[in-house]
Amino acid sequence: MKFGRRAMLRLTACLGVATAVRFLGPDPVQAPGRYPSGSPPTAAGPRATAPVRASAYRLRPMTAYAPPSSALARPPVRRRPFLRMAGTGRGMVLTFDDGPDPRYTPAILRTLRRYDVRAMFFVCGEMAVENRDLLREMADDGHVVGNHSWSHPLIPRLSPGGIRSELGRTSEIVERTVGDAPDWYRAPYGAWNRRSFEIGAELGMEPLGWTVDTLDWREPGTRAIVRRVREGAGPGVVVLSHDAGGNRQQSVAALRTYLPQLLDEGYRITVPGTAPRA
Repeated sequence: MKFGRRAMLRLTACLGVATAVRFLGPDPVQAPGRYPSGSPPTAAGPRATAPVRASAYRLRPMTAYAPPSSALARPPVRRRPFLRMAGTGRGMVLTFDDGPDPRYTPAILRTLRRYDVRAMFFVCGEMAVENRDLLREMADDGHVVGNHSWSHPLIPRLSPGGIRSELGRTSEIVERTVGDAPDWYRAPYGAWNRRSFEIGAELGMEPLGWTVDTLDWREPGTRAIVRRVREGAGPGVVVLSHDAGGNRQQSVAALRTYLPQLLDEGYRITVPGTAPRA
């Protein structure tokens, strides 16, 4: 895997620079290796029907986490992802996974721009490389561009070299496009392992999970998505939605409904701070 010059400098520097995470706090997690469905999904799924390049990665998200790691790194090697915010009053974070997708991401960006709020987009490298204009639009609007791997694999089934390639290639394309590599990453399906925490830290990234899963990947209907967000809303909540990986019209429509409602109720839609650079 070939990294850009700036990425290599950062990898060297991160060994001596501590990452500051000012307002995210980890929550208790499920037992390592446990999947909601009882067994991990297969590594294949249906492709999008529209003629947009994407891989077969739309599978059920998971929330399995890794056992503790004793390895030392800067940023610290986490034992679990951050799942919510702490100390921000009525702040909430909206996150969108799997894109960017020119069929749905632009509409989400327009809605966020209309209400002047910022969100996080955890992008897949194979989608990002085909839609760099959308990456630049995200960055120009002040959104946080996170790393969601290159091809959305099941991380625990990869070798350390495979994990490094999936995360490293995506960080590289983001940096080449917007000028800065991601400070945050999210494992596909929420399936983390010890190596992913270690390699993420080596690449200068902190792991972020979620508090509320909208389950929009199931296409449950716009009202169901809105209801899940409204019922799960609260100080420090991180909301998981998707802007790619399938038909996301319901996700787009739901955002138009629940975002102004959250703002009217006094919630502040925000994003976490970035890690300091050497």
